[in-house]
Amino acid sequence: MKNLAHWIGGKPVEGASGRFGPVYDPATGAQEKQVPLASTDEVDAAVASAKAAFEDWGTASLARRTSVLFKYRELLDAHRDELAALITAEHGKVHSDALGEVARGMEIVELACSVPQLLKGELSTQVSTRVDVAAIRQPLGVVAGITPFNFPAMVPMWMFPLAVACGNTFVLKPSEKDPSASLLLAELASEAGLPDGVLNVVQGDKVAVDRLLEHPDVTAVSFVGSTPIAQYIQLKGIEHGKRVQALGGAKNHMLVLPDADLDFAADQAVSAAYGSAGERCMAVSVVVAVGDTGDELVAKIAERARGLRIGPGDDPGSEMGPLITREHRDKVASYVTGAAAQGAEVVVDGTGLTVPGHEDGFFLGVSLLDKVPVTADAYRDEIFGPVLCVVRAATYDEGIALINASRWGNGTAIFTRDGGAARRFQLEVQAGMVGVNVPIPVPVGYHSFGGWKDSLFGDHHVYGNDGIAFYTQGKVVTTRWPDPADSGGVNLGFPSNS
Repeated sequence: MKNLAHWIGGKPVEGASGRFGPVYDPATGAQEKQVPLASTDEVDAAVASAKAAFEDWGTASLARRTSVLFKYRELLDAHRDELAALITAEHGKVHSDALGEVARGMEIVELACSVPQLLKGELSTQVSTRVDVAAIRQPLGVVAGITPFNFPAMVPMWMFPLAVACGNTFVLKPSEKDPSASLLLAELASEAGLPDGVLNVVQGDKVAVDRLLEHPDVTAVSFVGSTPIAQYIQLKGIEHGKRVQALGGAKNHMLVLPDADLDFAADQAVSAAYGSAGERCMAVSVVVAVGDTGDELVAKIAERARGLRIGPGDDPGSEMGPLITREHRDKVASYVTGAAAQGAEVVVDGTGLTVPGHEDGFFLGVSLLDKVPVTADAYRDEIFGPVLCVVRAATYDEGIALINASRWGNGTAIFTRDGGAARRFQLEVQAGMVGVNVPIPVPVGYHSFGGWKDSLFGDHHVYGNDGIAFYTQGKVVTTRWPDPADSGGVNLGFPSNS
């Protein structure tokens, strides 16, 4: 049994709480590691390390910060296979998908390298006689990130590179289900020259989360995870005076109009629904088939779904790996086994899948449910697994009304050849990220990622300009250099720009 560690003050620190959580290989079901679950004292030590490091890092030059980030990007590139292997071993996603995760995280490191451009302020000269006004942005201090299991490398890289580029110091609380990638990220940052204490990793569960939310020296918290926890993070963080950015769950819909290329739409639906075993907040969960497209589209999706190769993530022949835990796999399967009783038609049932040689792994085959009532659990809940629902709509208006009635508004897509319909959709749909013939519209690094409604709590999206705004605070400086010969005299009137 391998014991993992925290990363505090630039070095690994063994857990001292006496509490540990299991880390499984989802492909075999075997526990090969255990991760320490931090006590409040251990969280306090990480925050204290970050606070001490901020005294120097918060005033470090932009040139110094970016030189570290450029070196960090090169080290990430050199170790991307090692990072991907850790993700596959603990999360289960196939190696190619894990490599894609690392690549998308590196986009934000590259964005952070351009922070001198992103932090440029504003200057207005001569707003009044010999008076200038400047607007600048400064770091917050110690900030924290609480990240999910489904992207153990990418989501942390959505947060800490921008945060430290802006001059903050960072405490990361990764998922305890797949924590090893976060430790390698921290180790490589140290190798790149990031000073001790600027990036800390504290492993843990709710005890660690609550302490970060309560700690008086933590100024801001960024979170990605489920909607109930996002709501909790926002309320508790605000209660303790923190700036909060909390991204929640999703139920992403893909609207397919009668004029769409159905073969292309079916390819994209299968890829977006079943990639990473559906454990993506941007996965397509629902296909809305408009008009008479439903039967043909479902047949095409079913044909592709049945042909997917499912197996361990380190097998180059596997297209989809296992789910993260046995409990989650069983919960996802229950939506399929209970679907018919709630009015859905089970077109493809993946609940009976076994992978030879990996019978104890957390595998689940892909499932396709058609004609799903909006009252069914499979439609109402965020399943977070390889289950795709198809609902039918008579018209575009009926379809978009269905999408907008959802409590979530993370991502959505329309498939059509009609530019007018696409333009209507992108303006009318109530979601933060919209794809036109693009099923997973995750923005590139220099735009921001975030949803609407119950998919986002807080005012700022992640990375891009919103990330810079979240990790800095504005200051406006008004300056006057009067002529020595002009004393100005006493004037009790309200200042005027003249």
